[in-house]
Order: sequence, then structure tokens, then C-alpha cells
Amino acid sequence: MAAPGSEPGLAGTELGGGRHYIVGGGIAGLATAVFLVRDAGVSAPDILILEAAETAGGSLDGCGDADTGYLTRGGRMFESNFACTFDLLASIPLPDDPKRSVKDDIDAFNREVRNSSRCRLIRNGQRVEAPPLSLGVRGTMDLLRLVARSESRLEGQTIESCFGPAFFASNFWLMWSTMFSFQPWHSAAEMRRYLKRFVHLFPGFSRLEGILRTRFNQYDSIIAPIVLWLTRQGVEIRSETAVLDAEVEGNEGARRTSALRLTGPLGEERVSIAPKDRVYFTLGSMTSGAVTGSRAAAPPAARLDEPGWVLWRRLAEQDAIWGRPDAFAGTPEQTSWTSFTVTLRNPAFLRFMEDFTRNPAGTGGLVTLAGSGWTLSIVLFHQPHFRGQPDNAYVFWGYGLRGDRPGDFVVKPMAACTGEEILEELSGHLGLGDDGRVFFEGASVVPCRMPYITSQFMPRAAGDRPPVVPEGAVNSAVIGQFCEMPRDTVFTVEYSVRSAKEAVHRLTGRAPAPPPVKPTDRNPAVLARAALTLLRG
Repeated sequence: MAAPGSEPGLAGTELGGGRHYIVGGGIAGLATAVFLVRDAGVSAPDILILEAAETAGGSLDGCGDADTGYLTRGGRMFESNFACTFDLLASIPLPDDPKRSVKDDIDAFNREVRNSSRCRLIRNGQRVEAPPLSLGVRGTMDLLRLVARSESRLEGQTIESCFGPAFFASNFWLMWSTMFSFQPWHSAAEMRRYLKRFVHLFPGFSRLEGILRTRFNQYDSIIAPIVLWLTRQGVEIRSETAVLDAEVEGNEGARRTSALRLTGPLGEERVSIAPKDRVYFTLGSMTSGAVTGSRAAAPPAARLDEPGWVLWRRLAEQDAIWGRPDAFAGTPEQTSWTSFTVTLRNPAFLRFMEDFTRNPAGTGGLVTLAGSGWTLSIVLFHQPHFRGQPDNAYVFWGYGLRGDRPGDFVVKPMAACTGEEILEELSGHLGLGDDGRVFFEGASVVPCRMPYITSQFMPRAAGDRPPVVPEGAVNSAVIGQFCEMPRDTVFTVEYSVRSAKEAVHRLTGRAPAPPPVKPTDRNPAVLARAALTLLRG
């Protein structure tokens, strides 16, 4: 029986002998390949992943070295109810310990390094432990009213249309927005989904309890083992190969993808899609167009015309079943922020922050500087954060949710700042004075501007995101952050992996459907604890 909200597989016994083309080598594309081999019995050499970038992994990245500086553009959150993600990772062995899976390592690491923030906010130079939510009666009632509304009544609405000004001055909003990267102009419907999806985390919300982490950055911990497993099976991953267009034949009753148009090292190419072939499109990308700077240079102007968005726009021009990409990518000034990765030459800054926050590195999570014009937050990673990271290198990360605004010590937008200027702003808020020069002497700083990082949060209406299998499509599916899956939440690894599992189920008829999203918002005990948290706050 199909899972609620899904349909039986479309391909049935026609599948034998077909090729499977996966457009995009992010976690959605890689998961699709794993499920095809593991669950649908597809021969690995019949799977081709086409990735525009130099390496697979998409938004789960991590690169660099101790000499030139490490880079991680950001990190997706994990929690125990990510059923599809942990099902995937349970079948991927660790490269250096094949008897254990990636899931085993994540479980072990979170037992070893337990997370509970003792400094979620820094306000006026003081540590704030377990900040009160400070919602007030109206803010609490507005939250409850938002959850009670149907999603259909929130089409096109923003978060700021559902709350008064006091809500956006509350500790709840400061912690919520920096934890998930919501802006007031983002989708009220998506915020409602988040409130329902993560209601079980409310009791530990101000301490970031219940959030799971990987041992290393998410490329080393997740992507590299998956890529190794797939290549050993015989799956081909063709990098630096962008799919810029697709030919779709037929009408409303039966639309068939008949060809892909590629550009890569060998030039332009047209690949015919046979009737038994299947195509899995990753449309859009939150990290496409990302540009980096250095300690001495600000990031250059962001690249906006990237392959994932070009492909989506061209498909949408052919037929409305593919959705409306400009609902998400039409206003990059509202969907961007800047992150920065710092590689230190000595541990003095980490030791200072450990003493100040009362959290050993890796146990506290996001620390937000309340009152910062950029809404700066930093994370002290458990060290080492990269495989092969030497003992005399230390890495931390930060970002500015409102980097479009002037800073308080560097009076210009964060996106226009060098890494040196970002350190100056951070030092000013922490009151480091002359110590800052000692802490950051010889450090590498890699600022990264991402024009589409919160594009999936923009206000939307029905039809803006295509379903996993668009109406009438007989041999193609949409995977990743920009397909529509009711109840689950974008900007999570789980959303991408769930879409992959659903696509393989639907297009092959040989693989199980994804399990339903765990309905913690329907558990009376969970709701009671969440309500008590709000009332106490």
C-alpha cells in the first residue's frame, strides 16, 4: 500500500533495461542513486549522476586545508525524527570502519558529545543562559493562531503579516530566526510547518537540545562515504556537467522527457531518453551562485544565472506543471546572507569562548549576538572539524542573518566586508580589544556570499513548487528542496532525502514509499510540554 499522499509506482515492469539519469549531485541526487541500487534493484552502471560543480555534495560541503583556510558554507540541522535520512545513512559504511555505518557514527558522536547550550545569546556583553522567550500574551496567542490556520489560507502571506512588532523584538524570534534562518518577509506557511514539525523540541529550544550533529563537517561525515559507496557499486558521477534544458513531449495525459541538453568538458551534448529510461531533476539550489572572499578581500558580486535555476526556468516556460521558480529566486536581495569560516593558528579564541559560554567547543551550538546590526551568530565546532585537520589548526563558523544592514563597528553591509572586517565586527561585539589581534593573528577567514540560501522560504502559493511527480509525467520526477511534499519542512536534509525516496518509489514501482512524517504535533504529551514551555516563557 502506498504511503498517505503518494500514488503507486508509475513504471511497474516496464523498467527493465532502462537508464536512470539524475540531474544534480547534492544529497537528493546521491540518495536517489542509493535507493535505486539498494531498494529498487537497479544495476549501478545504469545510473548516471550529472553534477554541474567540480564535486558532488551540493549544500552539504566542506573543503580547504589548514594553510589556505577551510570553508563550510553552512550546515543543515538534524534531529531524531529524520526517518528517511537515517534509513539512508544506516546502509552507508564508514570508509575507515566498514563494519559501522554513517548512522552508527552519528549516534556514537552524539552520545560522546552531548549538546546543551549555556550561552544561546550574548546581550550587552553578558552571557544569557536559557533565555526566556519573552513572547507576552499577544505573541503567544499569535503563534497559536498561526498553527491553527490551514495552509491554504496562508498562501502568499509573510510571517510579518501574522505578528505584531513586539513579536519580532522577542527572544523567541531572535532564537527562532537565527536557528532556522527565517526572515519576517518569509513564508508564513513554512513557519507554520516548522512549528508543527519541531514542536517536540520546544522544551529544549532555548538550549538547542535535541539537535544532532555529525562528527566532522557534513561533507566528510555524510557525502564522502556515500560517494565512495556509490562509485564502488559502479554508479557514474559526472562532474562539471550541467543540464541546462530538457525536451518534454506529449500532453496533459502523458508527458515524457525525451532528451537532456548538457554542457560540460566535452562541450554541448544532447542525450536522448529512451521510453524505459527515468530522469530525476534537482531544480534550483540554495547554494548556487555562492562566491567567496578572503581575509583581505570581500566576496565578488554573486553569480545569479546558475544551472539549477536556468533548467527550472526553461522547464517552467514549457509547461506550468513544473512550478514557478521566480517565486523563490526572483528577489535575491531577500534570500541571501553571508557566512564565514575561520581557521585559527592557535586555540586562544576557542579557549576564551569556552570559558565565556561555559560550553566546551562542540557542545553549545549557535551563539547569537543580540543587538548586532548583522544579527551575527557563531558556532564553535568540536575539533577537528575536517578529516586530516592538523592538531595546530582550529575552525569555527559564523553568519549574519541580516548582513544586508550596516554593522555596528564596521559601518557597511556584511556582504561588502573583507574577512578582516568581519573579525573586527565580531571582536567589537565580544569586547576583545587588543586580545582580538592575538586571537586572530595569522588566521584565515573565508567569507561566503550566497544569493539563494533562503530562497526556499519565500512566500508561495499552490503550484509554485511542483509535486515529486508532476502531473502527467511518466518518466521523470523532481527531487530536492523545491518540490512539494505536504507536512515536511524545507532547508533540511530530510526534505531532500524524502523526495528522493518518494521519487524512486513512484518511478520504479519496486521500492517502498517513505514513511509518513512523524506526527509529534498530534501527540497530547508533546503538545502539553510545548504549551507549558510557551506559558513559562
